[in-house]
Amino acid sequence: MLIVIITFVPTYLKMRATYSHKEKLKSKKLIEQLFIEGQFVSSFPLRLAYMPASFHDSVIAKTGVSVSKRNFKNAVDRNRIKRLLREVYRLNKAIYFNNLSTQHAFMILYIGKDMPTLTQVETSMKLLFEKFTGKISES
Repeated sequence: MLIVIITFVPTYLKMRATYSHKEKLKSKKLIEQLFIEGQFVSSFPLRLAYMPASFHDSVIAKTGVSVSKRNFKNAVDRNRIKRLLREVYRLNKAIYFNNLSTQHAFMILYIGKDMPTLTQVETSMKLLFEKFTGKISES
């Protein structure tokens, strides 16, 4: 007797929960263009700059993170916040970005003045991604 079990794999599991070198936004020209021509979405204490772009890689999105030196003088604090931002992005990107049909460049900015916790960053980032997907579906 042969029993066949069919499992359903949700679509958000197609994108792996990694943040590889290919997915990092490194091009100074593209970052500059992103701040000049890109659009912005905010969910305090985060702000997302985004724009459609085309890459030679097969990735759907290239993302960078930034924390203001004006608000956080110590590099240790800035690096801690950037690690939190990258981790939350890595864990949640598959849920929101699997349905993107075009490639995009993103820059996630931390604009708050207080040291955040992981849960604060996670709730803000989820709101930010929902606003982004809402804006993309409108246009």
